[in-house]
Amino acid sequence: MAPSSTAQDARTGAGAPRRIALEGAGVRLSALLAEPADGAPRAAVVALHGSGMNAAYFHARADPRLSLLALGPRLGYTVLALDRPGYGRSASAVPDGQRLAEQTRTVRAALADFAARHGTGAGTFLLAHSFGGKVALTAAADDGVPGLLGLDVSGCGHEYAVPPGAVSDLDGPERRRRNWGPLRLYPPGTFVAGGAFVATVPPREFADLEDWPRVLDTAAPRIRVPVRFTFAEHEGWWRHDDARLRSLRARFTAAPRVVVERRADAGHNISLGWAARSYHLSALAFLEECLVRAEAAPPGARVS
Repeated sequence: MAPSSTAQDARTGAGAPRRIALEGAGVRLSALLAEPADGAPRAAVVALHGSGMNAAYFHARADPRLSLLALGPRLGYTVLALDRPGYGRSASAVPDGQRLAEQTRTVRAALADFAARHGTGAGTFLLAHSFGGKVALTAAADDGVPGLLGLDVSGCGHEYAVPPGAVSDLDGPERRRRNWGPLRLYPPGTFVAGGAFVATVPPREFADLEDWPRVLDTAAPRIRVPVRFTFAEHEGWWRHDDARLRSLRARFTAAPRVVVERRADAGHNISLGWAARSYHLSALAFLEECLVRAEAAPPGARVS
């Protein structure tokens, strides 16, 4: 049986994340918020989940050591895990969800609302998974997120490993294999606790699948902050051979730094597996590098 969230928080020494609501361009979004216990945050990490998940994806119930919402505050960061449009509280307002461009506008507005009411320290860092990575990348274009320090994206690339039209049609063992990889990669209790983080995919989320490569080609050259991509060893939805990763990196012509990495012993849903802690630590190490870059910028210079 999976431990309760209270037991997890006691074992990690972290306070339980609390639920908040944010205004996102006419859509009220829910979120999980975890803040440092000992003062103002060094920065704010905004986590965006993938399709068929919700904000609890970043607060693993099966093993408290895997939770980004527990780890971040212990290192001095506020962590905001947002329920994207069509998930959590907004599911009743927009039951069919929103297309990618709409989600980008909604999330940008929600982050502005959050920054107006909560401390974000040196700025905001987007940490996003799968479809959430698409939202993060499009939101970051053209300095669309004020105070953005950098982006860390997992489980999202630029060339599908299956025909885009088949993504919503795959079912059964094939879909499970691509979503999870070998089940040994996940702690016992992960799938017992699945009701906490699994959600129905809003149908409008499938509308832009085929157009994503073109959208990324348009957005990538307009991103002016450091970007890091992570692909799990057993990633099943995206091609991630060396040639594809070089091609992906080359698209970010304005970014001061682009890092592309692979994570061993991990499946697509990396933040729920045994590799989650090492992945989260490496993502936050990348944030540390972004902070150094921001601190080293000449006075008055715009870092993003």
